[in-house]
Amino acid sequence: MMSIFRKLMPREDKFLDMFCQHSKTVVGAAEALNDLLHGKDVSGNCQRIVTLENEADDITREVLLAVRLSFITPFDRGDIKDLIQSMDDAIDMMHKTVKTIRLFEKSSFDPLMQQMGEEIVQAAHLIAEAIPLLDKVGSNAQRLAAITEEITRVEGRSDDLHDQGLKDLFHQHGASGNAMAYMIGSEIYGELEKVLDRFEDVANEISGIVIENV
Repeated sequence: MMSIFRKLMPREDKFLDMFCQHSKTVVGAAEALNDLLHGKDVSGNCQRIVTLENEADDITREVLLAVRLSFITPFDRGDIKDLIQSMDDAIDMMHKTVKTIRLFEKSSFDPLMQQMGEEIVQAAHLIAEAIPLLDKVGSNAQRLAAITEEITRVEGRSDDLHDQGLKDLFHQHGASGNAMAYMIGSEIYGELEKVLDRFEDVANEISGIVIENV
């Protein structure tokens, strides 16, 4: 009876599989966001992000359910919840950016927005590289530390792009009094910056797991 019961319980390695699946949705959404910021099939890529965000939500719910059902987890249950939720926050923020783009029917984007899109892709790929390494935190601690440090640098660069973007918007639209254009542009810049902020949150969660398990 106990053996049957154990077979129904989520395996410890199942958590890593689910995290990897989620990171793939994050990478896919980041690449779609970057493409649309570069003017590639804006409508189609917006819809792709919405679809991927829904998939990510399903995986997040699956992880949270598995935490409640599992006797054994690869690391602390609280860390599992915090990590998957921080990853989900990143793709949720991309979805929010899409809502703004659709609301104001934007189809062209400033060069600095495009650069921020490229930074988002880089951060997403770094997260996707880090997640499988959590299978063996001790032996991968050095590489995990390097990845989280690089994500922090990416986020720092995005802050600079955000600030310069707002300044450019002011110079471009301030003199003409086009307050709406400035408002829309600043909203998109702000949301792109928040995407990178959420990636930094993921990096911080990973750093915490490394510290606790090494």
